[in-house]
Amino acid sequence: MIGFITSNVILWPIVVPLTGAMLAMLFWSSPAAQRIVTAAALAAMLAAALLLLNRVLSDGQIALTFGGWAPPFGISFVADRLGTAMVMVTALLAAAVMLFGRADIRGRQERSGFHPLMLGMLASINGAFLTGDLFNLYVWFEIMLITAMGLLVIDRTRAQLDGTIKYAVLNLFSTLLFLLAIAIVYGVTGTLNMADLSVVLGQTQDNNALALAAALFLVGFGIKAGYFPLFFWLPGSYHTASMTVAAIFAGLLTKVGVYATFRIFSLFFEGGEAMRDVMAIMAAGTMLFGVFGAAVQWDVRRILSFHIISQIGYMLLGLALGTPAALGGAAFYIVHHIIVKANLFLIAGAIYRASGTFDLRKSGGLMASHPMLALLFSIPALSLAGIPPLSGFWAKVMVIDASFQAGAGWLAAVGLFVGLLTIFSMSKIWIEAFWKPAPLGRTRPRPVPAVMLVSIATLGAITVWIGLQPEPLVNYALATGESLLDRSAYVRATFAGTTGELP
Repeated sequence: MIGFITSNVILWPIVVPLTGAMLAMLFWSSPAAQRIVTAAALAAMLAAALLLLNRVLSDGQIALTFGGWAPPFGISFVADRLGTAMVMVTALLAAAVMLFGRADIRGRQERSGFHPLMLGMLASINGAFLTGDLFNLYVWFEIMLITAMGLLVIDRTRAQLDGTIKYAVLNLFSTLLFLLAIAIVYGVTGTLNMADLSVVLGQTQDNNALALAAALFLVGFGIKAGYFPLFFWLPGSYHTASMTVAAIFAGLLTKVGVYATFRIFSLFFEGGEAMRDVMAIMAAGTMLFGVFGAAVQWDVRRILSFHIISQIGYMLLGLALGTPAALGGAAFYIVHHIIVKANLFLIAGAIYRASGTFDLRKSGGLMASHPMLALLFSIPALSLAGIPPLSGFWAKVMVIDASFQAGAGWLAAVGLFVGLLTIFSMSKIWIEAFWKPAPLGRTRPRPVPAVMLVSIATLGAITVWIGLQPEPLVNYALATGESLLDRSAYVRATFAGTTGELP
């Protein structure tokens, strides 16, 4: 039994939540039973992620191919440092956010399928991080889209329907571009296995078809990730969801698009100079337009939604530079941002509980009435702005230092400028929600459930720990940057232990 578990360790982060989703559907008429199933599935998923991380740290990249077929004919799953880190942070975040959800998710939402939809979405996210097949990456994206749409519209309000339509239309368009790019690549190479594609494309002379495919991949993933100028759907969708759902979306969904961009362009195309120039412009535009959009908002959810966009720019910057240090800095930034951004959305939910509004102009006085919430807000807010010694400081240092090393000082300047404007946005939330006096007419403070504060404090503690002990994650991230540029390691892992020959 133990041998079966360890030999298939790469599958459990997908199988566990998928099984949990099916069990939750069996208990459709019992929300209490669904909550138990979800809690057990999340605990098992966290254990599976830890087991996978330990295996990758000890053995390096690992792979598994199904059906007795050797790659590239069988369906492969591959776990490298980047994919494993994404699975690990997904499990951590899901556990913390669903703890918050114990006080946020209502019975009507549970009876509408919240638990199977959430577990199904988590399975699809992990599937996207671990798949070694290009077409199956598309399949996992589709499952993620379907479940995400169900969660967005679960209350069936007018605002949610409007946000879901925006989300669906743009993401379906991006999926169409992705599928077209897959068709072009398959037409040129005759394979969809990612490791095999890496070898074949490395031996294929550049042509117009591949250039078009690269552009389609960048635009398709750019819509999903929220790159400039393709981000306009995001602020109009995320703020309509419940805060539990919004926190998962903010932390993970855009990062799946970022991950796919890194995987495709590091493994297939290696980012030619022309494409890197385009990415650099997109990264700068993403940072600037996101932070400027946040500066003019008053709804705390929309402020945070625009900041998702601005921070995505730092990640794309790492791919645009294409150096090991830059890719490592981007990997560190992704992990940091998943935790911090989700935590800020949870705090937005707590602010609503405490003040009864998301509009900062109608809020105030929370420093006096909820000092613990004020303290917990300061941790992710300062980290997002890059204030030492929190995790965001090290993330920005790694990315900006890599920019200087690569001779892209103008990108470093943009990153520093956006960091200053991020401080302004976080200060705006602090002054309006916490520091200024409470509005007239509020007679007593609204309580914030303790389980919400525990969830927020857990993510805040992770942020502080990363900031005070950055070396393990920095070393892991730098090794990740090196591995992304070593395509041969990914190929060897995929073809190891099979009957097929290494191409």
